[in-house]
Amino acid sequence: MKSRESLIRLKKFQVDEKRRQLTAIEMMVADFHRMANELDLQIKVEQEKSGITDISHFAYPTFAKAAMTRRDNLVQSAEELSGQVEAAQNALAEAVEELKKVELLEERDQSRQRHALDEAEQEAMDEVALRMVRR
Repeated sequence: MKSRESLIRLKKFQVDEKRRQLTAIEMMVADFHRMANELDLQIKVEQEKSGITDISHFAYPTFAKAAMTRRDNLVQSAEELSGQVEAAQNALAEAVEELKKVELLEERDQSRQRHALDEAEQEAMDEVALRMVRR
């Protein structure tokens, strides 16, 4: 019985850990998108200051070019992490499923024990009643 309780604690820990990992990845994706949006705003401001929106123009602001590169890198990183989000979701689902299986086994064993105790108690009561009838 102790080993099953330990197994349940382990499975709960694994579920919590998978959930934390998924949350961390989702937060990173959200941060990357937020930073990319901020860079978009900075690029627009820089373009408005210079009055040049053509990237191939010789006088296009260097800061805007660098910000575009950083933005593109952030968007690419967010897309790569999106694949990791799906993998983390699958891992979490598997961990939850394993936990449910172990909990169901424990519940079934406890039910069997309760049933066995009820039967033993009923047998004892029957024995008492039988003794009373025989007197």
